[in-house]
Amino acid sequence: MKTILTQVLLASLVFASASQAEPPAIIPVPVEMTMDQGVFHLDPGVEIRADSGTHATAQFLAQRLRTGTGFPVEISHHGEIWLSTQDADPSLGPEGYELTVMPHTVAICASTEQGLFYGAQTLLQLLPPEILSSHPAKDLDWTVPCLHIKDKPRYVWRGLMLDVSRHFLTKQEVEKILDAMALYKLNTFHFHLVDDVGWRVEIKKYPLLTQKDAWRNGIDFGLDPKRSTAWRADGKYGGFYTQDDIHDLVQYAAVRHITIVPEIEMPGHSAGALAAYPQYSCFGGPYNNDGDDAIFCPGNEEAFTFLENILSEVFKMFPGEFVHVGGDEVSPANWKKCPKCQARMKEAGLHDESQLEGYLLQRIEKFINAHGKRLIGWSEISQAGLPPHAAVMDWIGGGAEAARHGHDVVMSPAAPVDYSYLDHYQSQKQSAEPVAIGGFLPLSQVYRFDPMPTNLRPELQSHILGGQGNLWTEFVPSLSHAEYMIFPRECAMAEVLWSPKNSLNWNDFLARVAVNEKRLDALGVNYRHNPAQTGE
Repeated sequence: MKTILTQVLLASLVFASASQAEPPAIIPVPVEMTMDQGVFHLDPGVEIRADSGTHATAQFLAQRLRTGTGFPVEISHHGEIWLSTQDADPSLGPEGYELTVMPHTVAICASTEQGLFYGAQTLLQLLPPEILSSHPAKDLDWTVPCLHIKDKPRYVWRGLMLDVSRHFLTKQEVEKILDAMALYKLNTFHFHLVDDVGWRVEIKKYPLLTQKDAWRNGIDFGLDPKRSTAWRADGKYGGFYTQDDIHDLVQYAAVRHITIVPEIEMPGHSAGALAAYPQYSCFGGPYNNDGDDAIFCPGNEEAFTFLENILSEVFKMFPGEFVHVGGDEVSPANWKKCPKCQARMKEAGLHDESQLEGYLLQRIEKFINAHGKRLIGWSEISQAGLPPHAAVMDWIGGGAEAARHGHDVVMSPAAPVDYSYLDHYQSQKQSAEPVAIGGFLPLSQVYRFDPMPTNLRPELQSHILGGQGNLWTEFVPSLSHAEYMIFPRECAMAEVLWSPKNSLNWNDFLARVAVNEKRLDALGVNYRHNPAQTGE
């Protein structure tokens, strides 16, 4: 296959010529794309040719093609669609790929399965949108335009954060979001599993976390109870993921080359955990999910044991590199009054309660690092005294300064300019939109996002890992509403994180979004319609 694939790639350079064909509506736009004359016809007898390093992608692509077309699509040694990890261009890196479409052959070449998978996603976007349907589409001409693509991402972290603490989404609903993420080559799913109003992941050592804090008496946030289906037979509202559920989700994401980053909030936003185990707070509760005084007590050694035991189970569930610990919006009021906290500060030579938060996070980081993981937290962990190996998720500033000190950074800013908070309105005509928390983040604003801070020296720019959109869900109680808030804004996020900065073109993107709506329709995803038609 190596020799044959090389011949195909060389032939593509020979027959490449200016064409009358319109560039296809690919999101994110590839780094290099040359249109050629002719089309490849996907016929009922089509087969996929896979070498030893490509079987996972071949299986995924074959299943997708079978579902959309109804064709048998076998994997063999003599297929028209060729996948190979041989002769890959090393300059494309581990996520890059090369895709060549000729009249009788489609070839995808990459150095890794991940790159091949992204090439397969591009191939799916070259086919009619109905290829993404859950049932075979009838009477369609399954053609792919002849072209040659060389592609690789601009950033290594291309993410979406989903808050399931406020309102629970089922495993199957999360899987649907992962499917849509994969189509746009997003690779990081930041899973906000716990907060003041709900604990969503099973911890076997502490069963009260889910027995008590996964459920509440009402939907809250002033919402109509009928807007959600997350109700138990006894009238309780909520839900949680068993460890088996998490295993399934991690595996489902891994097939799509998406890493799940769990967020276990500490020391604040912990009313849920402390309602079940108040002995790890400063004064023992009670805590009624308001969160203002519900913070862990860093003067209590047993609180550290509690957090470490939870994290030990989290490590086993989530094999990825990062564990998010929150660290944001911590009120020090209880610490100021707590004798144990004040004693801890004196013992450790700490001057204020901000340093006390830094003390807690630095201890937690050592525990995380000892298990081969890395800590990441929101902007405020920089203010608390940044743990030495921590990464920062910048939402209110400080990312550039963290990078200058050698820390990795994920940009997801809400301030001073909002580019990534998907819980904000998509139109200034708020009465015409589903309820949101406030603010205004149109699609065009997301498309203007540039994760790279200005004036960051070139040798430090590699510390900017990328960015993500964040969907907090106070007012988003259902999958349909979540999808509407995510898409197509997360499509814009995907493009600015993948495509070269000089290739970004708003008018061109808007035209591709119009075609992309048909893909979302085929996937059964709810979304906000093209702002060129509806107005922002």
